[in-house]
Amino acid sequence: MTVNYEWLKVESLDLEGQGVAHNAEGKVVFIEGALPGEEVQVQVHRRKNNWEQASMTALRRESSQRVTPQCKHFGTCGGCKLQHFHVGAQVATKQRALEDALWHLGKVKPEQVLRPIEGPAWGYRYRARLSVRHVQKKGKVLVGFHERKSSYVADMDSCEVLPPQLSALLSPLATLIFGMDQRDRLPQIEVAVGAKVTALVLRHLEPLSQPDLKRLRDFAAQHGIQWWLQPKGPETVHLLDAGGPPLDYTLPEFGITMPFKPTDFTQVNHQINGVLVSRALRLLDLQPHERVIDWFCGLGNFTLPIATRAREVLGLEGSEALVARSRENAALNGLAAKTRFVARNLFEMTPAELASFGAAEKWLVDPPREGAFALAKALADLHADPLLAPAYTPPRRIVYVSCNPATLARDAGLLVHQAGYRCTAAGAVNMFPHTAHVESMAVFEKA
Repeated sequence: MTVNYEWLKVESLDLEGQGVAHNAEGKVVFIEGALPGEEVQVQVHRRKNNWEQASMTALRRESSQRVTPQCKHFGTCGGCKLQHFHVGAQVATKQRALEDALWHLGKVKPEQVLRPIEGPAWGYRYRARLSVRHVQKKGKVLVGFHERKSSYVADMDSCEVLPPQLSALLSPLATLIFGMDQRDRLPQIEVAVGAKVTALVLRHLEPLSQPDLKRLRDFAAQHGIQWWLQPKGPETVHLLDAGGPPLDYTLPEFGITMPFKPTDFTQVNHQINGVLVSRALRLLDLQPHERVIDWFCGLGNFTLPIATRAREVLGLEGSEALVARSRENAALNGLAAKTRFVARNLFEMTPAELASFGAAEKWLVDPPREGAFALAKALADLHADPLLAPAYTPPRRIVYVSCNPATLARDAGLLVHQAGYRCTAAGAVNMFPHTAHVESMAVFEKA
């Protein structure tokens, strides 16, 4: 390791939350802990032909947006990267990251920049996966997130981004696990907060003894939580004891209740999710006579609210099991007659298969990090050669919700330059404050 004694001026943040600078040779330097506008000296940890990885050793000019981290474990715990950066500046940086990705990767410039969606900066994380480790040398069990760039579990007794009731459970959980017979065979606890209950999923590699089960029940009674057990894969998750309130979240604007399992994919930030769904439906500008397709529908987070506004909604997802759960949620909310759910591999979509789902006036697309390349490519192919499906009419409007600006930009490039759409609007969503994670939303209109 060497120290770079020249002063570097930090120009921007990358998508990992690192400061970006150039040294005297013109080489890009990524700097942990540095903020835009600062002048720093660094210690280089890794060198490549075109870039270097470094950490900050001295700070000569401090950013006006640098703040004191609220969490005492910041810097050690790897859960947050940007607590030293004012939350308003974090949002502005994510918005610029979205616009830069759209332009540099997709050559797309939105006609309108949407105001970023923001929410609570603390206590927002309603879902999390906590690692558990019995450390014999310390004579204790650690429950928390991994240390930054490490496989070790951070020694933490609180977390500012977890809801206060979850943060307060970290030390009691560590004490509980330390006293269990299977303390060396309990690698993680997944947490999920619903509208009425807080659920904890204990992953156990061996069957739990009766004394351990009693310890879990006593803990649940004392702290008002619900235990779920996971002996193997996610499909084995089950309640320790039946009964009690259901695990669900609500979308009050639409009168929707969404039951879920604690290992299901649901949005981490429930407050932001409510605003996100609301904005998506406003941007879709749904009319009562319209048919809508919701691609990557999950449990129906967007599908069911859309069904309260449109004539019919088709939800598509990759798993038969997930589709079955979506149908149950639609029935629970009295929307079975207006919804249909189909399981398909959405990463292998062809123009013919796309056309087989029928025309829809509007689309909602909410893919995982891999994006929706196959959908965008199929639309582009149909635009280039309408004879592939002469009777097919493409959607007039698409609202695309993204958790990865790079794949959104790639797909936007296809939609705009090859499928005949305009990008009429785009904006960032601060779903994960104090992290570099960028969620966003973009609107495409048929040109």
